[in-house]
Amino acid sequence: MQKAIIFDLDGVIVDTAKFHFLAWRKLANDLGFDFTKEQNEQLKGVSRVESLKKILNWGNMELSEEEFNRQMGLKNENYLSYVNKMDKSEILPGVPGVLDYLIEHDIPIAVGSASKNARTILKKIDLHDKFNVIVDGNDVTKAKPNPEVFLIAAEKLKTSPENCVVFEDSVAGIQAANIAEMTSIGIGEKNVLNEADHVFADFTEIDIDFIEKLLRKEGK
Repeated sequence: MQKAIIFDLDGVIVDTAKFHFLAWRKLANDLGFDFTKEQNEQLKGVSRVESLKKILNWGNMELSEEEFNRQMGLKNENYLSYVNKMDKSEILPGVPGVLDYLIEHDIPIAVGSASKNARTILKKIDLHDKFNVIVDGNDVTKAKPNPEVFLIAAEKLKTSPENCVVFEDSVAGIQAANIAEMTSIGIGEKNVLNEADHVFADFTEIDIDFIEKLLRKEGK
């Protein structure tokens, strides 16, 4: 079976994590408390519902179901106000070169993201039509580290999980890739993403030789 590549979106292709942090922090501040950038790391790759639960726990707060849903809506509106200003300049360094190489060599590529806004973001940065498959938060019921998003992507790419390579910036995402028995490539800090098979600070550190080796390698 042919190798396929699955990319997380936030923090891998674009840095929308900063927009999530600003939107979540505004929500917390409006509720009367704050949280740190270190705590925010725990929200990477986590669904909106689970993120809000964590934040409320940090603030020692409880909300009714109605207010919980209202706050989620407000957060998303605030987040989308940032997303709507995005363009191709938001694509992270090194990403276009890797995508162009994979497309040129007919390697199937997918986005596997917890974000329900993934398609909107990909259209804003003019990458939507470059991917063979897009699986986002609207297509899954289980959040990372559950591997559902990646397993659905593999199925849609018509390849087996062990033939998939996942690029991720979150601990939960790396764990999801590992549980699915996919090759996991961390984008970020080695001490944070130490469960990944390989870790790079960003795509500018990844050369084509490494990509070729990944595509040739049987299994991991």
